[in-house]
Amino acid sequence: MQRIGVFVCWCGSNIAATVDVKRVAEAVRTEPGVVFSTDYQYMCSENGQALIRQAIHEHGLTGVVVCSCSPRMHEATFRKTATLAGVNPYMVEIANIREQCSWIHKDMPEGTEKAVILARAAIAKVNLNAPLTAGTSPVTKRALVIGGGIAGIQTALDVADAGYEVDIVEKAPTIGGRMAQLDKTFPTLDCAACILTPKMVDAAQNEKINIISYAELDSLSGYVGNFTAKIRKKARYIDETKCTGCGVCTEKCPSRKGLNEFNMGLNTRGAIYIPFAQAIPNVAVIDAKNCLHFRTGKCGLCEKNCSAGAIRFDQQDEMLERRYGAIIVATGFKPIDASAFDEYAYTQSKDVVTSLEFERIMNAAGPTKGQLVRPSDGKHPREIVFIQCVGSRCSQDAVKGKPYCSKICCMYTAKHAMLVREKYPDVKVHVFYIDARTPGKNFDEFYRRAVEQYDVDYIKGMVGKVSVEGDHLHVQGSDLLANEQVHIQADMVVLATAIEPDPTARAIGTMLTASMDTNDFFTEAHPKLRPVESPTAGIYLSGVCQGPKDIPETVAQAGAAAAKVIGLLSKNSLTCNPCVAHADELLCNGCSQCERVCPYGAISYEDREVRGPEFRGVKRVAVANEAVCQGCGACTVTCPSTAMDLKGFSNNQIMAEVDAICR
Repeated sequence: MQRIGVFVCWCGSNIAATVDVKRVAEAVRTEPGVVFSTDYQYMCSENGQALIRQAIHEHGLTGVVVCSCSPRMHEATFRKTATLAGVNPYMVEIANIREQCSWIHKDMPEGTEKAVILARAAIAKVNLNAPLTAGTSPVTKRALVIGGGIAGIQTALDVADAGYEVDIVEKAPTIGGRMAQLDKTFPTLDCAACILTPKMVDAAQNEKINIISYAELDSLSGYVGNFTAKIRKKARYIDETKCTGCGVCTEKCPSRKGLNEFNMGLNTRGAIYIPFAQAIPNVAVIDAKNCLHFRTGKCGLCEKNCSAGAIRFDQQDEMLERRYGAIIVATGFKPIDASAFDEYAYTQSKDVVTSLEFERIMNAAGPTKGQLVRPSDGKHPREIVFIQCVGSRCSQDAVKGKPYCSKICCMYTAKHAMLVREKYPDVKVHVFYIDARTPGKNFDEFYRRAVEQYDVDYIKGMVGKVSVEGDHLHVQGSDLLANEQVHIQADMVVLATAIEPDPTARAIGTMLTASMDTNDFFTEAHPKLRPVESPTAGIYLSGVCQGPKDIPETVAQAGAAAAKVIGLLSKNSLTCNPCVAHADELLCNGCSQCERVCPYGAISYEDREVRGPEFRGVKRVAVANEAVCQGCGACTVTCPSTAMDLKGFSNNQIMAEVDAICR
């Protein structure tokens, strides 16, 4: 029998307001194995930890139960306290009486009763706990960044500056991401390309950074410090080592039917193309679907005119296999499909555009060379209506749109309105908005400039319908301040569409075994204390993959993610989790069920000589690699013969907790 000490925390009023902590401490004093029980206002404080250490020495405690808040926050704290006092850290259990009792119950007797039950369950488990010793595993000093937007670039640069090698995997032919498509940035109205291009060049020239463009993560195995990634590098049909980016091939290409993705499909491009002037790598790529050579077997003008001999029509996809110590997800975002919002006539008129499409129209390198003209007829518009929150802040049960605020829409609409009024003072600009959200440095001042200095007409209300009437767009909306209906004959309508995670995010999240929310944003380990870490060890989050952000916030998070990665890669070895699977050789029947469900590939099979009361001889048994196993427990619940168990969370320990709860 263990000698257990129970320590009940008040957590100020967080717990004590709804749970009678003194009653909890008193109620568990007679539990089997308990030799000491007390309460204290803040167990996680220096005084609280000193109290635990003192009790361990005075009462000869071999096990500790702390009734407090979430083990996600404080388990490591109390385990370290026990270690300093000479108790094995895995003889410490946390009964979460804050989240599971005080925060969900308003009735003190009810909350107290539940807290006592949870404390009893933790005590029952400690009685069956055994000291565990953590092993170590080496760290591969190389990082993988998935995504080459501003978040991925900044993360890679910071990690590389610390002296570690980084691979950037980008699915597009060039790095740069969404920021490369922007004209200006708020609230300073800097040229986006002027900010981004030097970063792209720095990444390309950094000897520690390897850019793998036009590629996607195919599979990932392993664990923190020792990941193995397979990367599919798609065929460009161009020899990257020979291409000089001269652009002769793109000029000679006779096929001009491919929609220009970089310009949001507002114009066409050749079958061989370089996405934009500052593209990195500055290497052409052939779109096989639109290439006449691939479709008919003829043409080949690009090959004939390439003086460098870089065209390779026979090139195939290449599979790369690399090892990494850490993975950074920077998959970015895309605007939602506006075609679902037919009330705004997006599919009915070319003059109804999304904000990103408008961004390309206003860009000097865009399809109109920066001239503000209507896509339908090339005429200069005289009246433009901007509609906010298209697809954002919808109800949870809405069939279209997203329930969250996309965060950047208010600001980029103000930016667009100011740019239009500055370049074209003759254009009237109206903005329909629900409310102006400007939570950032100099953001509100920027919005006020649009209203006061540039005379942008902000109308508090939503648009009910946009209809096509000849050459104009009839916009019908509500002005809630004036309490009246508004009718505007507009030449263009710009939709501030919601943003959503990149379509590849869900598949990547599955590969990484990383948590995601219902909107396909990656979930952080803790929303306040660990905002750039995934719950899966070794996986870090950078940029909009975790939630809507502006550029400064994205860059800040990229730096934070890089700091975490550097901290990991700086270690020669990592302490492994000792709560790992192990098989009872006498019970194992070699069925391979556990091997199939293991997400980490930690289980293999060996032929071993087994001697037992009912069997003697060689049999096929499961063997868990303790360096790879992460203690998820999937194998234990799958094993039909109950041979597989988990150290620290054995079937007997779990059942002891259940019995204590049901008592």
